[in-house]
Amino acid sequence: MRLYLPATLHSLTMLDVHGTLPVTEDAVVAPDDSEDAEYDALMTAAETSAVIAAELDPGERRRVVVVAEVEALGPTVSMGDVVAVHADADDLAAGADPEDLGDLGWYATQEIPDLLAR
Repeated sequence: MRLYLPATLHSLTMLDVHGTLPVTEDAVVAPDDSEDAEYDALMTAAETSAVIAAELDPGERRRVVVVAEVEALGPTVSMGDVVAVHADADDLAAGADPEDLGDLGWYATQEIPDLLAR
């Protein structure tokens, strides 16, 4: 099953350093593997990420969604489960409305260190 985890730059750092990420109640499961279902799951997770990011310090306000392929839901996902990361290229403006934000950029797992260095 494809799992979409709302995240922050901080949690992405934890994934990069420790190789795991907790699965929270905000995780979104795509109901099927159609493009529409996956896009809806991604955008739902992105909206949650925007809410979380709005509470962070400037320089950390970026929507991040970690996408993992798992056999079953568990308490964590490992880096080996992660198939991609979606994130904003820049920090969100203060008070940005999640519905007015554009699409997220796609990053391969090997690009996570570069994404974190921005």
